[in-house]
Order: sequence, then C-alpha cells, then structure tokens
Amino acid sequence: MKHREKDGKPSSHPDKSSRTVPMAIMFIVLCGFSFYLGGIFCSEKDRYETVEDAIESTKSIAAGPLQINDVSFPECGLDYQDYTPCTDPRRWKKYGLHRLTFLERHCPPAFERKECLVPPPDGYKLPIRWPKSRDQCWYRNVPYDWINKQKSNQHWLKKEGDKFLFPGGGTMFPNGVGEYVDRMQKLIPGMKDGTIRTAIDTGCGVASWGGDLLDHNILTVSLAPRDNHEAQVQFALERGIPAILGIISTQRLPFPSNSFDMAHCSRCLIPWTEFGGIYLLEIHRILRPGGFWVLSGPPVNYENRWRGWNTTIEEQKSDYEKLQELLTSMCFTFYKKKDDIAVWQKSSDNNCYKKLDSPDNYPTKCDDGTEPDSAWYTPLRPCAVVPDNKYKKLGLKSIPKWPQRLHVAPERVTDVRGGSDGAFNHDDSKWKARAKHYKKLLPAIGTDKIRNVMDMNTLYGGFAAALIDDPLWVMNVVSSYASNTLAVVFDRGLIGTYHDWCEAFSTYPRTYDILHVDGLFTAESHRCEMKYILLEMDRILRPNGYAIVRESSFYVDAVAAIAKGMKWGCRKEDTEYGVDKEKILICQKKLWYSSTKQTS
Repeated sequence: MKHREKDGKPSSHPDKSSRTVPMAIMFIVLCGFSFYLGGIFCSEKDRYETVEDAIESTKSIAAGPLQINDVSFPECGLDYQDYTPCTDPRRWKKYGLHRLTFLERHCPPAFERKECLVPPPDGYKLPIRWPKSRDQCWYRNVPYDWINKQKSNQHWLKKEGDKFLFPGGGTMFPNGVGEYVDRMQKLIPGMKDGTIRTAIDTGCGVASWGGDLLDHNILTVSLAPRDNHEAQVQFALERGIPAILGIISTQRLPFPSNSFDMAHCSRCLIPWTEFGGIYLLEIHRILRPGGFWVLSGPPVNYENRWRGWNTTIEEQKSDYEKLQELLTSMCFTFYKKKDDIAVWQKSSDNNCYKKLDSPDNYPTKCDDGTEPDSAWYTPLRPCAVVPDNKYKKLGLKSIPKWPQRLHVAPERVTDVRGGSDGAFNHDDSKWKARAKHYKKLLPAIGTDKIRNVMDMNTLYGGFAAALIDDPLWVMNVVSSYASNTLAVVFDRGLIGTYHDWCEAFSTYPRTYDILHVDGLFTAESHRCEMKYILLEMDRILRPNGYAIVRESSFYVDAVAAIAKGMKWGCRKEDTEYGVDKEKILICQKKLWYSSTKQTS
C-alpha cells in the first residue's frame, strides 16, 4: 500500500517558497472551476495551509471562501434503507464464489453512485440509549426476521412486541456470553489485569462477545460479512457495540500488523485449515507478539462434539491435528484448553521464525515486496509476516497495561514522518483542549445521547483518547493514502481501520451518533469529491446524530451549503483558538421519513 506522508505531499514536492503569485492565481482559478463543475476540488493536505497561503497571496483577486449554489438531494427508494454500496447484494452475482470473493468490498463505479438520501425504515425510532441498548433495540430499526427465526434456538436474539431482545446466547455459549467469558478469563489471566485491551471477533454474530468484554475494559472490533444472516453488523451497532463489515477471503483485513492483543472465533465457520492456512496467516499478521488466538467450535473438543457437526470423529481429529500443525509452523504455541475453548499464543521470540528460512518449510517468510501494514485492497499471501526486530516494546508483555498505555508514546510513533515522543505528547494535550471545547459547543457529548463515534481522519487517536472517560467508543479511521499512523492508534489501546473516503465505508446506514472530521476535505480534495463524502456521511449517521466538521474557512461554507441540501441543520463556530483561517461546523441530521410508504 502506498502511503503518502501525513501532510498529503510526496517527498519530492517543491518548496512553498518557490511558488510565484501567478501560479497561486492559476491554482485558485482551476480549483474554483473544477468545483463549480461539481467535480473534484483541488488542494494538498497540509491541513488548510496550502490553500490559505494561496488565498493570502491573491487577496485582491480571489479572496474569501468557496461558494456553491443551493443543492438538494432526492430520497432513495425504500428498498435502499439498508444500502451498503461496496457490499451490495444486488451486485454479488458479478463476482466469483471462490473463497466467497463476492462478499468482499466491490464498490460501484462512479457512474453508478447514488446521489440520494437513504431513508430510514418505516416506523424507525431513535435508538435506545446505552447501556440499555446492549440488551434491546427497536424491531422497526432493524426489521429482519430471518436471523430471528434461524437463530432462535441459539438465543442470539428474540423478538418480543416492538423490540428485539439480546439474551447473550451463541452457538458455543448456550448458557450465555457472560459465563463463556468467565471461562475464557480463567484460561487467559491477562484478560483481567489490563494486559489484553484490543480484540477482534471474526464472524461475530450479533457481537454479544464483544459487548460483554466492554465490561472488562477490552475493546473489540466485531467483524462479519453482509451475508444471509442479513444484518449482524447492523444489530451490533444498533446495540452500541463496535463492528464493521468484513470477511477474511482474498484480501487482507484493513488493519496494521501486530496490532490486536487477542483474536477470537466462536464457530465462525472460517475454514482455517484450508488453502494452506492462509486465513490463519492473516490472523498471525494482525496479532501482536504474545497475543492470543481463541477458538471454540469445530474441531475443538471433537471427541465430545463431533456427532452434532455432521461429520465423523476421524475427520474432526484429522482437522484438529492439521490445525495444530499449521499453528506450530506459524510460531504459535498451544496455551490452554478447557472443554470447548482452546487458546494459542503467538510467539514473542523472533528466533522461532528462523526455521522459515528453510525452503522446505511452510509457510515461508514474506519478502520485502509487501509491507506488513499494507492492508487496503492488498491480496492475502501464503507467507508469514515476521515482526521487525527493531521493536523491543511491541509484544504483549512489553507494552504498558491498560489504561497506562493510552497516554504513553508507542514505539512505532517514530515510524511516522515527523513522529516522536514529543509530537505524540503534543497531539495528546492538543486534543484534550479540543475535546473540552467541543463539549461546550455540543453538550450531548458525554451523555447517553452519544454512543457510536467515528473520527474520520485521525492522526494518533487523540480525539478518542480525550473522550475515554465518556460512555462512548470511537472508530478511528486512517486514510489509506495518508501516513500510516493506525499502528500507533492500536498500540495505545484504541481501535480503528484503514479507509479511502473516495469510497463508501464498510457499515450499514444509521450506525453512528457523531462523525468527526478534522480537515478531511482539505486533505482529500485532490482525490475525492466533497458531495460524495458528505452523502456517505449522511448514509452512516443516525437521525438526530451530529457531524463535527473542523475545516479551513476556504471550505467550511461549501460544506454547510451541501449539508443543508441533505436536510442537516448546521451552525458555524470558532475553534478553541479563535482564528479566522479555521472554523467548526456543528451539524445535526434531521429525522425524516420516506414519502413513499412501505408495503407489507
């Protein structure tokens, strides 16, 4: 994955001082011309500075912010109420069945993009507030009966009156997720003392495991594809539990290497021993040294369970032995096992990987052709990513325990251009001041009105860290074209994902209470069209949810004009610094219903 530096400029970019006034004038004219065409507006990343410098040098000719004509968007049809553009079932038949490729991201081409507002389901209500939402949600908000009928015997959820209830059941934890997690904690003491902080649940169901772990200060990314279960991820987010759409298939997951403290699969139906164990190699890549992989379900406890798995005991024994062999070859060691739960641990000692130098061994080491953190449309490869020996504090035993790790500059911050302990600490203190200012502008932050939050273009996760004591969680997004800072986010005990905002995000509509934007339009304006970014924000924002848009004055009024056309109400505020070159928009998405009634 080719990363740009954090300011968005290639290292060979000419120095600002060499620019002449005529060049700046040409820049402004071209930028305005492309914007009025509705095309891609132009800029480089260094926040708003490049644009502002150009404006300052040509004030007498082209001063002031961008202005656009009034715009409005029609409603999408009600059949788009659960529209996920890049994982759209309407388009699945275009893609292959091999390794479930059709369930991966396949975004529509530009000429197929929707320029309409996604409506809520008929009868939609504002979500139940946290923490009650963990156990119940409105049926009309996620009106899917298939999952209720098919999984009723496993107690994932049940419909009562106008609500879905979540009793905390699962295929491998019929006595409830609480009892299941208690058993797991007895096997892994690090789940109790802050050693384990970040986790990933592959094939998450309705995310009951991740939801229960929140009580243990473990933050989980619950992952599931959009499949015939209809809306696993939407249920999770409606409950207020972190989740994204995704699948381990042919592409790497959108996370850096050596990041999660624990990975989990509870009968997630991923064929771990097939295709040379390539899916296990991806778990190995994203798990930090010393991290744990937990499996419950086939072939664990095959001696007692095989009759219920439509197989033979010989087949299950063979699968278990093959699984053990594959994990050992990847430098996992067997840790503990009790009944249906088995635990392996990724080696913290790089000496184990020396055996991979032999051409007769499988897997081999990944060569330098693919960066360990390259994870945006990066194909899975049948090789092992070996942790870099230069990192001495990357392993689970070396990294500070939670919550101390939140404010300690991670070792990997020095891999970021301009990154250092000092830069990290400055960013940390800056966001404490900014968050305090945001709470004055938007008092709902810190109350039960706000649960699911996204920082759409974070640096080190400073915004999330500043809100850590509030009853919310933050999905930290790092642009696939920006400098790779997502590893730092994970190292401090936060969660996030890579993403390209020229495309739709991997989530359902109406899943976030706050979207925070810090200079995103300035940063990505040379690649992405403002209109489509804002329409995507409208898709994933809950009715009555908020957008905090921190932008250069050059763009802020244009953002407000498009937001008005999306039925948002916005007000412009000063930043905590009170400077003119940067402003804050506080926008709220209105609750509206489709003018077309749904037929039953």
